[in-house]
Amino acid sequence: MPLQNRVTPTGDLIADPARGLFLGNRGGRIHDPATRTLGRARWASRTWICCLLVFRERRRTVWGHSYTELFFCDEPTALAAGHRPCVECRRRDAHAWRAAAAGVLGLGAVPLFPDMDRRLDAERRVGHSKRLHPMPAESLPDGAMIQRADGVCLALQGGRALPWSPAGYGMALPRPAGTVAVLTPPTNLAALAGGYRPSWHPSAGTDPQS
Repeated sequence: MPLQNRVTPTGDLIADPARGLFLGNRGGRIHDPATRTLGRARWASRTWICCLLVFRERRRTVWGHSYTELFFCDEPTALAAGHRPCVECRRRDAHAWRAAAAGVLGLGAVPLFPDMDRRLDAERRVGHSKRLHPMPAESLPDGAMIQRADGVCLALQGGRALPWSPAGYGMALPRPAGTVAVLTPPTNLAALAGGYRPSWHPSAGTDPQS
């Protein structure tokens, strides 16, 4: 029986057999190690990160007595949910993400990662609910994710919109126009607009910018 630790683009945690390409956490433990079930909380701190599945041959018991391991289909999924690259296992990516976002946002001096986490925390949720950002679809960078009125999540890539699932993407649709409900927080949108290149699930096909 899969654990309830697969992250959707809306930031929800679901049980699904598809593990995905990335590991992550939300700053600590939010599960009960005895029952291996979630409590009421969905985060332990503002630090929501996206990590490598394998790092320095470390071995962990998933949902043991340490932090709550979460899994993402790919990096656009993690960015949409409000996570950012981990500084320890993805140091180069984390610094590239921060520099790209800071440049587009005009933050001047390079901000500390806790400052970036505070920005993301304000952008990704309203209380316990996901914050949606109405924006023109034409203004969004590749890698941004949106949500249709019927709840379907779409990742934007070139002229395409890719329907999301925990196991990957479905058949591409035409990229929408007009105002859309954006899932990806503005800070992560800024990183994408500034040149940060997320890692896509193979089902997304070839990144047109590569």
